[in-house]
Parts: sequence; C-alpha cells; structure tokens
Amino acid sequence: MGNLGHMLMGIVTAAQPINLLYCFLGSFIGTLIGVLPGIGPVGAIALLLPVTFHVPPLAAFIMFTGIMYGAQYGGSTTSILVNIPGEASSVMTCLDGYQMARKGRAGPALGMAAFASFIAGTIGLFGLVFLAPTLAEFGLRFGPPEYFALMAFGLTLVIYLARGSLAKALMMTAFGLILASVGLDPVSSAPRFTYGIIDLRDGIGLAQMVIGLFGVSEVLLTVEKSFTRSVFETKIKGLLPNLKDWKDSFYPTLRASVLSFLMGIIPGISVVIPTFISYSLEKRISKHPEKFGTGTIEGVAAPEAANNGACVGTMIPLLSLGIPTGASSALVLGALLIYGLHPGPLLIRESPEVFWGVIGSMYIGNAMLLLLNLPLIGIWVRVLKIPYAYLFSSIILFCLVGSYTINNSLTDMYVMILFGIVGYLMNKFDYEPVPLILALVLGPMMENAFRRSMILSDGSFLIFFIRPISGILLALVLFMLISPIFTKKRLAEEIMREADE
Repeated sequence: MGNLGHMLMGIVTAAQPINLLYCFLGSFIGTLIGVLPGIGPVGAIALLLPVTFHVPPLAAFIMFTGIMYGAQYGGSTTSILVNIPGEASSVMTCLDGYQMARKGRAGPALGMAAFASFIAGTIGLFGLVFLAPTLAEFGLRFGPPEYFALMAFGLTLVIYLARGSLAKALMMTAFGLILASVGLDPVSSAPRFTYGIIDLRDGIGLAQMVIGLFGVSEVLLTVEKSFTRSVFETKIKGLLPNLKDWKDSFYPTLRASVLSFLMGIIPGISVVIPTFISYSLEKRISKHPEKFGTGTIEGVAAPEAANNGACVGTMIPLLSLGIPTGASSALVLGALLIYGLHPGPLLIRESPEVFWGVIGSMYIGNAMLLLLNLPLIGIWVRVLKIPYAYLFSSIILFCLVGSYTINNSLTDMYVMILFGIVGYLMNKFDYEPVPLILALVLGPMMENAFRRSMILSDGSFLIFFIRPISGILLALVLFMLISPIFTKKRLAEEIMREADE
C-alpha cells in the first residue's frame, strides 16, 4: 500500500466516532485558546493531560494535535478585531488585519485567514505523508550514538536560534538537563536530587512544570501590564473574500505554505519565525510594498498560511525521529511516552494506526476548523469581551486543579506554583522557556542513549566520532557553539575600526 493509501486508511481510522469527538474537542479548544490571549496551546495541553489518562492514546494524540493547529486559527480573530495577537505566531497578522477591520473589511480578513490556514494545512499534510515515512525509514539506521548526537543537535539548534542571549539559552538548557536527572537512576535505581521527597522519585513532572511556566506566569505578566482591550466595533459581514482578494492572496498563500512547512521541520525554528519571514518576503517582492501595514489582504494571508504550515511541519521530526521542535511538540512527546508509545522510526511499524490516524485526523481537523471559524466568529467576539478578572481567576483555578489531579499530590501543586514564579522571573529577565522544556523532555533519552553507547564501546568516546552520522551531527553541534564567538569578535573589530575612522 502506497502513502496515499495509508493516508486514506488514516482518515478512515480518524473518522471513528470517538476519534471524531476528540478531534472536534481539540479543534474547538485550540481555537478558543488562540482567541484568548494568555494560556496558549502548551498550557492547554498540560492542563488537559491528566484528563486523557483514561482515554485511548490515539484519541488523546488527535486532541492534542487539534489544540496545536487550532490555536493558530484562533489567534487571527484576536489580531484582526482587537489588535492583540492571541498567539505569538499571529503578531504579523495584526499589522494588516486590524487595519482591514478599521476599513470595514473585518469579514474578508477573517475569512481569508481561515482559508489561508486551511490551504497551508492541506499542503503541509501532503508533505507530511510523503516525508515522514521516508525520514522514519532513514531513522531505522540510527543506533544509540546517532540518537544521542541527534538530540544534542536538536538542543544546540534551539540554543543557536534563540531570540535572545546565547549564554542565557545555554543556561536554560543546562538547567533543564539538571531537572531531567531528578528521580531514580535508570541503571542503579538510586535516588538522585530527591532530597528525601518521595514524590520526586518519579522526577519533575513535565505537565506541572509547563502549567506553571505558561499558565501561571502568563497570568501574572498580563495582570501586571494592566492594559485595557477594546474589540473593534464593526458589523462583521461578507466573510467570503471576493475575486480580487483571492487573486492578490493566491501566490502569497502558496509561497508561505511551502516555505513555512519546510522551516517547521527544523528543530528550534518556532512557528513564529516563518510568519515573520513570509510577511517580509511578500513585502519585498510586492509591486506595492508601501501598502503593507495599511490593510492589504496579502499581509493577512501570508502569515496565517505560514503559522499553520509550520505547525504541520513540526510533526515530521516528532513522528519520524521522536525529536520535538518546540514546547508544544515536546509536551506531546512526553504525553505519548506516558501512554506507552514511542514516537520515532519504530512508531510507523509498531503502531501504524496511531501514525496514520493522527495524519488523517489533521486533515479532518483542518476541515472542521474551516467550518467552525466562519460561523462562530460572533461567539468569539463575545468571548473576547469577558473581563480579565473572571478569565484569569478561572485560569489559575484550572492550573491548580490540573496539577493536583495528575497524581493527587500536593507536591505537584507546589512544583507548579514554583515554576509559575520561575516562569514569571524568566520573562522579566528575558530567559526563554523553550530550551528548558526541550532539555527536560530529551534529557532522560539523551542519558539512556549516552550510557548505552558507552556500554557498546566499553567506555570509549570514539564511538560518537567513528560512526559517520553521529560524527557529522556532533561536528555541527561544535560549529554552532563556537561560531558566535568569532562572529562577535568580528563585529567588535568592525566597531573599533569605524570608531578609529
């Protein structure tokens, strides 16, 4: 059976009643999370993780992926009507979307955002169908040294592409690896860094930490800003873009879909970066670049296609190699490990119904989102008018309940509150949370791969360099860690030269 045949099998699997239900729930919750600035898809997945422990793994996986790409749809509504990005990936949509709303064209802007997202999701899914199995077959050649080198490469790429200081990103990665070592030693079962606390023998809970970092901290930061929001009061009509809108947006949508999908495959490239690049590309090649930022339809179509295309692209390394590319996919990877599944090259062989079922559900989910977003825009507008006092108190309540119900443990609540404060301080001092989360998820797997490699080589580190794949990956790791030193040195020399002149 070819890849298209497998995809049809996946659609049939995803169309089973329970999977359809969780696909709808994921799409609906994801859209709602995208509409409401604050908690984000990572916090939503972390809050819902305990609820899914008694749900079939495929249904839970379908719901989590629905939340991931559903949030990209929902973020456009807030950007266009309120000029506040519901998600970081919707920042660029604000520039032209809100201006279109002010000109009385909120309907076409919202409609084009939904259609562009659907087109990008469809293109991305066909890329996923053909690339993921091929990459998984290649991944079957990987042994412990290759897996260690691949995970080290993924972590280093996240550090290298960090928005802020490289040193701060390195510190967060090291902090995450230290947290990953808390618990029982995988070989000797001796407790490490538990300090006599029995609940820490299973390690630092990923869900509890993420709820604190992305739920509690975001609430604290938003309350501190004490800004007011006003929904742009306009009658939303004409949701279907006209022929000129389609003509202007067709090629920008296609370019953004393909570019963002390819960028989403790369570990460390967040969904945000492709939206900036796609918007900048369209502005650069446009015959009328001066119109961007004044309410042009291309300025809405390109970033909205980009965020959905990149979201689908992140699923390729997650499903085929077991490597998450961001915070959301890292949390989904942790959830799958809890369910007893092993994302990576063997997933397609051991659990083909999960692999292809998730891919099939993403197509169904994108169709659901297209049907959901257009008729329910009026409801999303009313949701946006909920006072922050009620909204954020509810989020804090859900964070407390969600963290406690994972293990019915007060320790988990304390961990969540602690990381809420840590996340707040990290935001205040410009420390990124993504390297921390990826290190916590990949840390145990990296340790296991490293120790198995040492057993295979009788304690020789040469095993990582005499094998071609691991040797090349570790050489790239070394290059990414060293290159900023020479870049800064060259910049300093240029500054000194200009000062002398």
